[in-house]
Amino acid sequence: MGITVDARGLLCPEPVLMVKRAIESKTGGAVRVLVDNSAARENVTRLAKNSGWSVSADADGMEFILTLSR
Repeated sequence: MGITVDARGLLCPEPVLMVKRAIESKTGGAVRVLVDNSAARENVTRLAKNSGWSVSADADGMEFILTLSR
């Protein structure tokens, strides 16, 4: 799949900063992001979309799996 960013257990802004570093290092492909709170899901989604990435989100219990692609 490419890069996986595991930001579970972290509060913003840390998940956003981790994803920002990951997407800046890629020109395409996919980045999988694991978060466990709504604020992180929303903030990571906003960052990705503003950076030109498409985002799909799936819930897995209390966790969210975001797939960023370009």
